[in-house]
Amino acid sequence: MKIKRVLKWTFGLLLLALFIWFEVAYWTSSNNCDSKTGPPAHPMKAIRYCEYGSPDDVLKLQEVEKPIPNDDQILVHVRAVSLRFFDGGMLQGGVGRLIFGLRKPRNTCPGSDFSGTVEAVGRNVTEFQPGEEVFGVRAGALAQYICVRRNGAMVSKPNNLSFEQAASVPTALVALQGLRDTGHVKAGQKVLINGASGGVGTFAVQIAKAFGAEVTGVCSTGNVDLVKSLGADHVIDYTKEDYTKGDQRYDVIYDLVNNHSFAERRRVLKPGGICVLAGIGGSGIHEETLSRVVGVFTASFRSRFVREKFVTFGVSFSTKDLGILRDLAESGKVVPAVTKTYSLTETSAAYKYLQTGHARGKLVITMD
Repeated sequence: MKIKRVLKWTFGLLLLALFIWFEVAYWTSSNNCDSKTGPPAHPMKAIRYCEYGSPDDVLKLQEVEKPIPNDDQILVHVRAVSLRFFDGGMLQGGVGRLIFGLRKPRNTCPGSDFSGTVEAVGRNVTEFQPGEEVFGVRAGALAQYICVRRNGAMVSKPNNLSFEQAASVPTALVALQGLRDTGHVKAGQKVLINGASGGVGTFAVQIAKAFGAEVTGVCSTGNVDLVKSLGADHVIDYTKEDYTKGDQRYDVIYDLVNNHSFAERRRVLKPGGICVLAGIGGSGIHEETLSRVVGVFTASFRSRFVREKFVTFGVSFSTKDLGILRDLAESGKVVPAVTKTYSLTETSAAYKYLQTGHARGKLVITMD
């Protein structure tokens, strides 16, 4: 009885501590939107959002202070920013509040994948020079100017890419690292990309081909031609055919949708094959989002007891890997599939399309 009583009180105290922590974290979660400051001395345009909500309600084009680089920073004149799949969910909040701020977003300038021109460099920076065209990853990129650390995720832009295309390339880190480091894709293997027409999927098709794999892409009817143009050897229209019921077996499934059961996917994996759990469908929060998130974790757990592995992974914003992607783009093996561009004043429209969950290729916002 004493043990039960101790366990009961311990559990109760843990719940109380968790509740207190959540309340404190929630009400202290804030940003600088309410701070009283005068008009910027050196204004620049930037997109800001001070609350979670729909794009039309929370995204604002404002004039803010232009940043000044310190001795170890590079000032970049941003030319284009591409949207990632998580950008839509970040705006809405949801479970993303645990990362981006419980009550309000901590970082009030969205966007991360950018391209632009080096405007100025700090005294300790030797890696870049003013006038150099670059691309990379930096939180708060939807602004005319940003400061990037000298050891930040940024590399020089290849001459054969436009600024819009270059801003899209960092998204390919998800495909490169998922296929290379988690899927261990090798030449001659059969690889299936589920969600082949999306922002990550369009890169995954091309990178798997660059590795020498035989690639099958899964997409809707309207995107079949796009996926074929990216070099896919086979394309399955999911509105007409279910890839999990076919006769083909795959060494690797790179799954960006997670809309099939563990058993269904395991059936079409070769013995010892790998299913890379790379996504849960398009951006934003939808009716099926929670069940797909749960499905990722249950599939990963269940694969511990069978030969076929269902594996999640995290993305590293590696400068080395950005360099690899730059080289692939420069050689023509990877071509960013930019399908829609928006001006800075049309940012809300870009986010609304992204949040439909069916965005085709990459969406880019230009600063000019």
